[in-house]
Amino acid sequence: MQRLQDRVAVITGAGSGIGLASARRLADEGATVVAVDIDEVAGKAAAAETGGVFMPADVADEEQVEDLFGSIAARFGRIDVAFNNAGISPPEDDSILTTGLDAWRRVQEVNLTSVYLCCKYVLPHMQRAGKGSIINTASFVAVLGAATSQISYTASKGGVLAMTRELGVQFAREGIRVNALCPGPVNTPLLRELFAKDPERAARRLVHVPMGRFAEPEEIAAAVAFLASDDSSFITASQFLVDGGIAGAYVTPL
Repeated sequence: MQRLQDRVAVITGAGSGIGLASARRLADEGATVVAVDIDEVAGKAAAAETGGVFMPADVADEEQVEDLFGSIAARFGRIDVAFNNAGISPPEDDSILTTGLDAWRRVQEVNLTSVYLCCKYVLPHMQRAGKGSIINTASFVAVLGAATSQISYTASKGGVLAMTRELGVQFAREGIRVNALCPGPVNTPLLRELFAKDPERAARRLVHVPMGRFAEPEEIAAAVAFLASDDSSFITASQFLVDGGIAGAYVTPL
């Protein structure tokens, strides 16, 4: 499919995981991909693989984000898709009883403030065009509680979801759609480092997934491509769950 032919798609956190899989998928569908990452090696590799452009940025820095979107718009004359995907989940973010304020603030800056900044500075370019699709990475933990908490991560993703809903409503009549992608646990380097390298910890989580496995990044990328394309033209302000059925499960599946 070439649903994104001639469109410019900006992906933050494009160097690995969901971001890299989405860069590949959107490029396959015809988009010009702008791969944004704080890691220059990974970002350049993603851009080279997808035939796109790499732009380094710390997306929690307002000046860098404003310059980023201004430079992209000046170079390409348009920004059609913004996939605000960059995020972290450090081990020091744990129970509220043990998570320090520095860890709390760092996660909020990268996971929530960065999404606020990217939306703030891409929206004027989309307003001028009278159209655009913004996709913000939230999480299934934005709609469910977890006893094994990552308190700041969870709070940040809840904030992304609420902010996305408001922006989707506010800008709907200007032709700009804003949706929150809410993945379940995904087989990415981050998840493997946190959980899956310990078979017991992985098993405790998998038992709650009706499909009995973690998602593959390519499955989440397919949802990103759908939300980026005109196939989702009547979808905005949504929490788009791609979670293997977790949010629909009342009891632990057999």
